[in-house]
Amino acid sequence: MTFSTVLILCAAIFLCGCTTTQQTDGGNQTPAETTAPVETTAAAAGQVITVYHAGSLAAPFEELEKQYETAHPGVDVRLVPGGSTKLVKDITDLGKSADVFASADYTLIPKLMMPGSADWYVTFAKNQIVLCYTNKSKYAGEISADTWYTILEKPDIAWACSDPNIDPCGYRSLMAIQLAEQHYGNDTIFDRVVSEHSNITVTEENGTYTILATSPEPKDTFQIRPKSVELVQMLQNGGLDYAWEYRSVAAQNGLNFVELPEAIDLSSVTYADDYAKVTIETAGGLMTAKPIVYGATVPKNAENPEGGLAFVQMLIGSEGQAVMDAQGQPPIVPAGGFGTVPAGLKALTASP
Repeated sequence: MTFSTVLILCAAIFLCGCTTTQQTDGGNQTPAETTAPVETTAAAAGQVITVYHAGSLAAPFEELEKQYETAHPGVDVRLVPGGSTKLVKDITDLGKSADVFASADYTLIPKLMMPGSADWYVTFAKNQIVLCYTNKSKYAGEISADTWYTILEKPDIAWACSDPNIDPCGYRSLMAIQLAEQHYGNDTIFDRVVSEHSNITVTEENGTYTILATSPEPKDTFQIRPKSVELVQMLQNGGLDYAWEYRSVAAQNGLNFVELPEAIDLSSVTYADDYAKVTIETAGGLMTAKPIVYGATVPKNAENPEGGLAFVQMLIGSEGQAVMDAQGQPPIVPAGGFGTVPAGLKALTASP
């Protein structure tokens, strides 16, 4: 089946009145604007599509790359993984060109890219924070959803998260640790696990907790690495006992993990108001805890915007949904559409 045929079928299904459940992100959606009269065309042979994406999207995007290039012979999809905050800064501050930007935190797009570097975005997948380990990790037989923070306090273990200043998984990991205080009724957890082993502190005002993480300086049992995916190899090689990751990354790499309560793991819109009581000050600005939702756009500086748009169409269409689901990242069906959504995506998205 050709790519154009897929688009026609998707539009036909949409117009026939099929319904799906619209996803919400805990009250952080912004009103959609008038759809731009932009049409897309199938990617032509010889094109290059440069895709900047969150490191946690590596596995599903590698599969999408294969499927896209198979469907479009001669097209070269080039994947550039990294921390979402760093990648968006590469685009907005350094002027690096990307045909697609896919972020582990959709809010980076409206906050840091719109209106200067992007006109629209889609939300396409969800995730949750987990604490990973292996059978060789110290105290692996004792760790659980009730004991994990006591294990991280022990002086003879090594644990890590990614850099909260360049990777959303990093600041979400710290948010989860702070949220644990309210869930377990223990207001010493963050200090004992994080602050005593770093320069990261927390302040509280009117029931809102702000984590100060611009200069983390970890030490002792606590380590920080630029990207969350770098921690996987360290775990597998025995360099770490525990590491904070997205559930999808843990599942893709066969890691053991502690599945945290929903009140902590940033997975549920039910707890959106509770999550929002935790914020974190990073080099990318002040971030508020919210359900984990991935977003994508075609930046204004794209060298191949039509190719980028075609890739996003596959990402939020049935093929992309199947790939995301198989890789442990539940797709949002239909994808959310925000801003001046191109006409070529309108049939595949739902606006608030």
